[in-house]
This record gives sequence, C-alpha cells and structure tokens, in this order.
Amino acid sequence: MKLYNIKENDEQVSFGQAVKQGLGRNQGLFFPSELPKFDDVDALLDKDFVSRSSDILSAFIGDELSPETVRSMVENAFQFPAPVEKVTDQISALELFHGPTLAFKDFGGRFMAQSLAAVSDSGKVTILTATSGDTGAAVAHAFYGMENINVVILYPKGKISPLQEKLFCTLGGNIHTVAINGTFDDCQAMVKNAFDDAELRAAIGLNSANSINISRLMAQICYYFEAASQLTKAQRENLVVAVPSGNFGNLTAGLLAKAIGLPIKRFIAATNVNDTVPRYLQTGEWTPEPTIPTLSNAMDVSQPNNWPRIEELCQRQGWGLNELGAGAVTDEQTAETLKAMFDGGYLCEPHGAIAYRVLDEQLQDGEHGLFLCTAHPAKFKESVDEILGQDIPLPGPLAKHAAMELLSVEQDADFAQLREYLMKVAG
Repeated sequence: MKLYNIKENDEQVSFGQAVKQGLGRNQGLFFPSELPKFDDVDALLDKDFVSRSSDILSAFIGDELSPETVRSMVENAFQFPAPVEKVTDQISALELFHGPTLAFKDFGGRFMAQSLAAVSDSGKVTILTATSGDTGAAVAHAFYGMENINVVILYPKGKISPLQEKLFCTLGGNIHTVAINGTFDDCQAMVKNAFDDAELRAAIGLNSANSINISRLMAQICYYFEAASQLTKAQRENLVVAVPSGNFGNLTAGLLAKAIGLPIKRFIAATNVNDTVPRYLQTGEWTPEPTIPTLSNAMDVSQPNNWPRIEELCQRQGWGLNELGAGAVTDEQTAETLKAMFDGGYLCEPHGAIAYRVLDEQLQDGEHGLFLCTAHPAKFKESVDEILGQDIPLPGPLAKHAAMELLSVEQDADFAQLREYLMKVAG
C-alpha cells in the first residue's frame, strides 16, 4: 500500500510508515494512492463482520502484511458488535457504542494499536493526541499497558463531560492526560506544532492517534459495510447516511466506503452550531469562527482536520461537494429532538440526535435513512438526564471509572510548556 501526502504529493510512504509517522511534511495528511474496488458487494455483505473487515483492510494494505496477520489484527480489535436498530419505518440507527469505552472510536483506536504493534520496530513511541471527548478514552484503553509506548492525551479543561473525562483520566501507567485551559482547536494546534518540531519528533518517537492517522480511518470504513449487511436489499438501494460530524474522520471513512463499492446514495454531514462545513458548502467560503461549547461537545470543532481528505477524495472520484448534504442544529433543537426520540421509544444522546434530526428533515420519499449513534447515552448522563427527566443507569465501564480519582495535570495552551512535558514523559 502506497500513500501520499495530500499537501506535498512527492512524499510517498508505505502503510507501516504512515501508521508510525501519523502526519507528513507541512502537516499534510496521508491518503491512499490507489483505492481497492469491490465489484461483488453482495457477496462481501454476506460474510461475517470480522471476515468482511479483514478482506476490506487487506485490500487496502496489500502485501505489506499477510491476510492472516490482518485477520488477527481485526479479531483483536473488533471484539464487539455494531448493531442496526429500527427507530422509525424509514430510519435506522447504527449503534457504535458497544465497545469497551462505549464510543465509535473504539473501532479505530483498537485497530490502530494493533497496526502499530504489527509494524513497530520495537523503538520508543510517544502517542500524542487531542480529544474533544471520545477519542481520549478509546486511545487510552487501546494502548494501556503496551510496552515501549507512552500515550499523552490533551483535552479542553471543563469542555468534555465528567464521565468522558473519568473514563480515560483515571488509568495512569503509560497513559498521561493533560487538561488544557483552552478549546479543542487549541489542543489540536499544539499536536500539529509537535509534529512540525523535527527534533522533538525524533527524540520521543512521536505519533498521533487522532483520526489523522490512516489506520484509524481505515478501520471505520468497515462498520459502514456492517450496517449495510443488516439492512434489506430494498433499504440498501436508496440508502442515505447521516453522520454527526466534528473532526470529519467518520464522514471521510463513509465516503471511502462508497468509493470502494458500497452503494450509498448520499451522505449528510450533521453538525452543531460549530458549522464551518455546512456554511462552506452553502457559500463556498471557508470561514472558521471561534469554537462554541455545546451539548454535543465531541463535535465542538471549528477547523476539522479531515476535511482536506474529503476534498481530495471527491476530486479524485469526480464527485461534486454539492452532492453532500449538510445541516447544523442548535442546543435547543438537540434537546427537543432527544425528547421526541425518547417519546418514540429510542434513547439517544446529543450527537446521535443531531444526525437524526438533520436526516429526518432531508430524507425523501422512497429513501431509507441511517444515522450513526457514536456514543452511549450514559456518557452524557448529566445533560441527557436533565433533558429527559430520567436517571440513566451507568454501564459497567462507566460505573467503575466514575468512582476513581482523576490523574490529569493542568496546563495552558502553550506549546513550550507541552514540549517540556513530552520530553519528561518520554524520558
């Protein structure tokens, strides 16, 4: 598998290099030079989740890793289901929260850990990642206890839910968490600064587990196929998928699934009031505004990292950006939608509710809608309980970590301070 830097096309790397390196020169994202194509998608959909995912990921990786190795990686990473549940006659939910940290990022985080272990040369590795909520827990649990790997996770202090924070800031060991006095975009900017620092990168074996890492993105392609396998053939023929979008890795993976053969009629990018992309699709002008905290905090992102990959893919496939649907939802509308869904018999959380609302507004006659539920409602217990007037019980993993002590350090959004901390952790 060859990948190129979409900012500097002459930089070309293998899958293993891309996994270990994370970002290319000039903070460029890696992208596959060639995409596999599956002509007999029905036969692929007839397979079980692990077998199908192994086939898809082997086709991307090529002869760099054997099919047996890839299957073993998938078996270790995907140890939980991704069920599709009926919400209305015309709309279904893809539930991606049945993994160990109750969020969709378990798929990508765990596959990246397996990928890094498979391509590692046993040198020292420091994983640096920023999280707006769920990435932190998925990455922390995927890499917890792995030898020669230190993980440093930055998150905006006070801007993720208390239970999200407890799930990854209580582990200790090789997991180091830093509460930044700033926004997620500040955290993300410091991660990029670290990758631009060649001396630091070499000294600590720097890598990132954000969705900028291609292995995470590839893993996410697989659950779009898993969702389609659970729908009827009639539903698949006019399928519209709504994706709750923050950093836009999830939508990138969905579009890649379509590019390699999954018959999805169209996608809808659903955001909260941090609506840089919906406004861009409407006006053609890229004008990020200061990030606003919302009920759907994992989507509180004004400068989504993965958007350049979407533009690159659309250009290569000959797709117009105007083919993408989009919509933005306020907190008040999110709360209204959560209540309506609950009254209709489905318990959701803010991110999924946003995707459901935009999908419901834009779905046409004869189409079947699928929206992604990216986290368990209990991860947002405080807001969901208040909106619904309910007391949602905590699943086992959350109950366990809720009682544990936070181990985070606090820092300002200052790269020099972070650099010093990284050198100390890696030493």
